[in-house]
Amino acid sequence: MVKLESIDVIGGGPSGLYAAQLLKRDRPHSKVRVLEQNPRGATFGFGVVFSSQAMDFLKKDDPETYAIITPHMERWQDMTLVHRGEEIIIDGIGFASIGRLQLIDLLTERAEAQGVEVIFDMTVDDVATLSADLIVGADGINSAVRQSNTASFAPQMSMFSNHFAWFGTNKPFETLTQTFLKTKYGAVNAHHYRYQAAMSTFIVECDPTSFQAHGFEGMNEKDSAKLCEEIFSETLDGAALITNKSQWRCFPRMWCENWIDQNRVLIGDSAHTAHFSVGSGTRLAMEDAIALAKSLRKGKNISDALKDYQETRKPIAGKIVTAANTSAEWYETFASKMGLAPLDFCFDYITRSGRMDLDRLRRLSPGFMRAYDQKGLRA
Repeated sequence: MVKLESIDVIGGGPSGLYAAQLLKRDRPHSKVRVLEQNPRGATFGFGVVFSSQAMDFLKKDDPETYAIITPHMERWQDMTLVHRGEEIIIDGIGFASIGRLQLIDLLTERAEAQGVEVIFDMTVDDVATLSADLIVGADGINSAVRQSNTASFAPQMSMFSNHFAWFGTNKPFETLTQTFLKTKYGAVNAHHYRYQAAMSTFIVECDPTSFQAHGFEGMNEKDSAKLCEEIFSETLDGAALITNKSQWRCFPRMWCENWIDQNRVLIGDSAHTAHFSVGSGTRLAMEDAIALAKSLRKGKNISDALKDYQETRKPIAGKIVTAANTSAEWYETFASKMGLAPLDFCFDYITRSGRMDLDRLRRLSPGFMRAYDQKGLRA
């Protein structure tokens, strides 16, 4: 095991808190700090979602944390797609969700119980001022750790063209649902799912043409929420949309060629992004933390351990990120597919990432495929 007297983790999101917890568990006598720029209890967004299979990584590698988190999760076994007013059930595509703030609170409590010092309201402007043996960059898309040496980390960044806004609502939806609508101004989509018994995430997305035509540009949070309530009035059934830093933005596509630089290492959105349409961002970040802890546990020195982390983790994360980018590209053009019949549209959606072939889809979703085949759409 690599001996580390001190570890500073920059960023108090799920990946940073989880990494700090794992590193402290392995080194109970080391000084481990999490430095978070926001106050305690502050977060953006609402719920985060995991596929049912995605939770298996946590159950296998860290059953104690799994046991703490999962009782607070909402779960369902099917998902729903709404197109042209018709609901299509895709069976066997299970998910679990939890409030982002609740997840952070649970991970904070667990980290502090193990002796991690979590410091809120602390912005790290200059990483060079830190003297810890290991510095973990878990500080997201605007990572100060990554920006401390962009020449070394070599980030590649671009933006998807679709616009989205992340709202919440007190209407609990039965399943994770994708609702696609076409208004006189263009196509819009909502990703919505419950993350508590009486609360749901509600993400609205549209392409640049629809964004401009609906007049979202320049709207404040309150006005854009009101307009989205009107567009999705039938879906919301009278429920209001709740805002929390719900500004419209485009999703960043970012990948670092290198995740390590001397004693600095990147995890989560600091190193890579995965579009929210595949529900893998938080999972990837936490899996990065597990991989980093494993490499530092088996390594003899910090240099070799970080190299091992990069060599073993990057290819695995890369496959999921590629699938997420492919999924995002489907959403970039979903407006052009709105003329498809509901089952055709649904099939096109569920196979969008390239990871779902017919044989796998028949195994996972026999009910959907029976309906699809009965319509004579595909042999």
